Amino acid sequence: MVVALKPEVQAFVDFYKLKKEKLLHYTIFTNSYMIIILSGIGVDNARLATQTLINQFDISDDDIYINIGICGTNEKYEIGALLEIGKISYQELFYSFKDDKKKIVCLDEEATTDLHDIVDMESYGFYDAVVHNPAIKKFYIFKVVSDHFEPHLVTKDKTKSLIFNVINTIHTIIQN
Repeated sequence: MVVALKPEVQAFVDFYKLKKEKLLHYTIFTNSYMIIILSGIGVDNARLATQTLINQFDISDDDIYINIGICGTNEKYEIGALLEIGKISYQELFYSFKDDKKKIVCLDEEATTDLHDIVDMESYGFYDAVVHNPAIKKFYIFKVVSDHFEPHLVTKDKTKSLIFNVINTIHTIIQN
């Protein structure tokens, strides 16, 4: 799992009782069946962290790669809504991998206007790393609505709470 922010990962640490370790210059959180890497914000950070996981661990057909984090949306989506992403737009290019899922626009900076329906800053970096590795058979991108283009209102506690509230749903989707 690739997560950008400490409050996003903290929900998983608490829920799954993960232990903190180091992997190269990254902080990871693990148990016997899960590894979460803290990537930092941005496309390049997400790509490099994802590639680090790919390079450092053997990939089996049972492995599932997941990017999860918060996103900004227009008011069509409620704060706390869990969105499964299946299409990404980044730097005017479009990528589709699950036609029946939501489209996100990946930006290089925070959005404060509703030029797009859903935005984040990491999804393309994650996607770019996993899609170029044929050994990865399953991957997901989940985003939780944190704000309506008001990133200054997003707090650490709110972020952790929003992610924690959808952990069971994510777990169910992945199990199916």
